Amino acid sequence: MPEFFHDSKLYYTPIEFALRHIGGTWKMPILWRLHLRVMRYGELKNDIPYITHKMLTSQLRELEELGMVERIVYPVAPPKVEYKITATGLLAVPVIEMIMKYGVEMMGVAGVAYPPIS
Repeated sequence: MPEFFHDSKLYYTPIEFALRHIGGTWKMPILWRLHLRVMRYGELKNDIPYITHKMLTSQLRELEELGMVERIVYPVAPPKVEYKITATGLLAVPVIEMIMKYGVEMMGVAGVAYPPIS
């Protein structure tokens, strides 16, 4: 498979390119929640309790730069900001669902109980 450059970064496979968009600990959980509904920063933070403020801010900015999340700022006082998944972000949802199902299957193999996903 030929290597390629994008944004001054060398990629060896499309897998690496895809992981740039959804890889890491937090991007998929953020995208998963945002595909269900538009959320404010505090709602995301409360829904993902182990993520630090710094990491949540960083991941949201990265997802925004990648065009996967839209940041909506309302001109009110106090400031109101919402995060919404974009059409590009929605492309990742079936992949995340597959990874989730695979994770549940592997938990079963390992003897870890988890309620079935419908």
